[in-house]
Amino acid sequence: MRPRHRQRGIALLTAIILVAIATIVAVSVAWQSALHARRAVAVFTVAQSLAYAQGAEAMAAAALRQNRQENPRTVAPSQGWSKPYGPVEIDAGAVLEASLEDQAGKFNLNSLVSQPNPGGPLIANADAIKEFEFLLQELGIDTSYAAKLVDWIDSDDQPTFPGGAEDSFYLALDPPYRAPNMALVSTTELLAMGMDHNSYDKLKSLVTALPVGTKLNLCTAPGEVLDALAATTSFSLDLKGLADKRAQFGCFPDAPTFMASVSPALQRTLQARVDTMSHFFRLRTWITIGTTRFTLYSLIEQDAGGQIRPILRTFGTE
Repeated sequence: MRPRHRQRGIALLTAIILVAIATIVAVSVAWQSALHARRAVAVFTVAQSLAYAQGAEAMAAAALRQNRQENPRTVAPSQGWSKPYGPVEIDAGAVLEASLEDQAGKFNLNSLVSQPNPGGPLIANADAIKEFEFLLQELGIDTSYAAKLVDWIDSDDQPTFPGGAEDSFYLALDPPYRAPNMALVSTTELLAMGMDHNSYDKLKSLVTALPVGTKLNLCTAPGEVLDALAATTSFSLDLKGLADKRAQFGCFPDAPTFMASVSPALQRTLQARVDTMSHFFRLRTWITIGTTRFTLYSLIEQDAGGQIRPILRTFGTE
């Protein structure tokens, strides 16, 4: 090849390489710009959804205040606070749905321990353990989870016999971890404790994780939970009948009716642990913006004075 032709070939090859590099750079810039735009839209959508969800919390607070004024001694499923809200379009392309659920009507997993002295150690509560074992047995779940749960929460490091599990058990797992030895924050800790998903799915709608010592609301408790307290299978035999009576009478069973269904010995132990009021509610909020769906779970506390505040928020999962 003559020198001039060789120079032309090199120039052509150089031009092709430069065009290829420029194309790669242009594609990269366009791709990064598209990613930045998608991220900006996602961040804006999450912020917008959270703002709408906080608005739903404000509406829930108003409903609970009104209910406290109208029903100062009872929280029942037939009252206005329990009616779902929406779906309603609150802005162009933004749809809100929300529902409130009483948490004090569920079995409080943290009731398996007691705290006789404020700030003192958490110790096993024999009465609540028996109730939880009854509930597990009623659902066909291994009752040894009751002992494991006590050890998961209580302050000592001695395994409950039989069936308990403390650090020595969990440190032998892969990966290893320790028992928290404190009250549960979420019912999903049952899975971390070792409960299988099938058992958890049977149990999750009947249990909650509230402060130690929270009273159970008889008016909203599921039939299975009422049976666990009464130590007999009765209320769960006719769940539709239970729902019909609550629709007719509001609070059912009330305290006198429930106490009449249990033995005198149980009456003494349950008297200070049940109520017809609730102080903890879970708000489930769904926000749909275009093709994006946002879910917020808010645990709301209404104290004895009527003040309301969200004390826990989780996104996407309960």
